[in-house]
Amino acid sequence: MKSPYAVQVFDLLHRPGEMRERELDITVPEGFGNAVIGVPTGAQLHIDLRMESLHDGILVSAEVDGEAVGECVRCLIEMRIPLEVELQELFAYSQDEAFEYEVQDDTIDLEPVVRDAVVLSLPFQPVCQEDCLGLCPQCGVRLLDNPGHEHEAPVDPRWAALAGLAGETGESAEDVDGAENNGATEEKR
Repeated sequence: MKSPYAVQVFDLLHRPGEMRERELDITVPEGFGNAVIGVPTGAQLHIDLRMESLHDGILVSAEVDGEAVGECVRCLIEMRIPLEVELQELFAYSQDEAFEYEVQDDTIDLEPVVRDAVVLSLPFQPVCQEDCLGLCPQCGVRLLDNPGHEHEAPVDPRWAALAGLAGETGESAEDVDGAENNGATEEKR
């Protein structure tokens, strides 16, 4: 099956100085991106392509437009960000270690070049907005939707046994604290 990223260049081969421009609208056959955001399968990419024939190969300059889909790393809501990526790469006529890509059978395959450029342009940790507060660590409520969200202060389990002691003597914890503070004051006198 022929790749939608494949472009015929037989009219440019070994004709230095020749130039062609094309526009490609691609339905992405296989999604790509990082763990949190990427271009999903079936998404549309628009590529404005400029191909220039050189002595060594064909210089490809392109602007890729599309949309990436993912989720905010702080609050986990779905987010969409526009993609606008520029790239430039030389597709060599012969196999040479100096060039990563080459012309094969009068065709250039833009898929690895586009994939690399788009993935590198994606944010490593996308956020829905710069001041996103994330989720409540106790109940998972999105904090931007509930700005006054609070929980009671948790009781430290190391001190929970002492709170039980105050209840056995019939005094409240405040009474015990007050008595201790008075005793400390009397000792200082």
